[in-house]
Amino acid sequence: MMIGILTLFPEMFESMLSCSILGRAQAEGLLAVELMNIRPFSEKKHKNADDYPFGGGVGMVMTAQPIVDAVRHVRATGLAGPCVYLSPRGEPLTQRKVRRLADEESLLLLCGHYEGVDERALELIADDEISVGDYVLTGGELPAMVVIDSLCRLIPGVLGEEESHRTDSFAEGLLEHPHYTRPREFLGMAAPDILISGNHEEIRRWRRKESLRRTWQRRPELLNAVLLTSEDKKFLEEIREEEKAE
Repeated sequence: MMIGILTLFPEMFESMLSCSILGRAQAEGLLAVELMNIRPFSEKKHKNADDYPFGGGVGMVMTAQPIVDAVRHVRATGLAGPCVYLSPRGEPLTQRKVRRLADEESLLLLCGHYEGVDERALELIADDEISVGDYVLTGGELPAMVVIDSLCRLIPGVLGEEESHRTDSFAEGLLEHPHYTRPREFLGMAAPDILISGNHEEIRRWRRKESLRRTWQRRPELLNAVLLTSEDKKFLEEIREEEKAE
């Protein structure tokens, strides 16, 4: 997969892209990321890419010209995928949205900054707007990193075990079950006996039930969108009874 990033601060991405899974994915040719600084495309003498907003108000706004020219340059190099603007007003990023984006051969991420981007630029070049949450950051760089990291996990061959991403939280609409590793006991707290039993069917059932428990306790609204099996419904009944008994 090819991802282009348009930003005023490309240096923010260097460490993140060189480490761990993302670094290995690029080294193995499974992921290619191109960082492009918007400033050199500015026609202004000092290559600034922002100006005061019409109508007054605090802060600065990213100007349309360097953004549009930068996108046109990227398009001319062959990156034809959709252009996504990272913005708090965009569609919330969900695992379902990530899966849709992962189907693209290429993607262009536009990182806003300051008070935002001249709307005319967005009308000309943006195909989508994505938000990583109902809060405001200083720029779109961190949201772009979130998008890249979530996409990378779905690229075939990136994870050591292909089943890994299928058991993540939200992969099936539920929160993930708890995890345990060695030592078996830590500060008087023991890992559940069932996980050491070697009974794979019982382990599967335990994990499913605990996944349902966490979802019911922390994000109950997610259960409304999940197709629950008869086994799931039984687990939820047991969980409710267990909660009442405590």
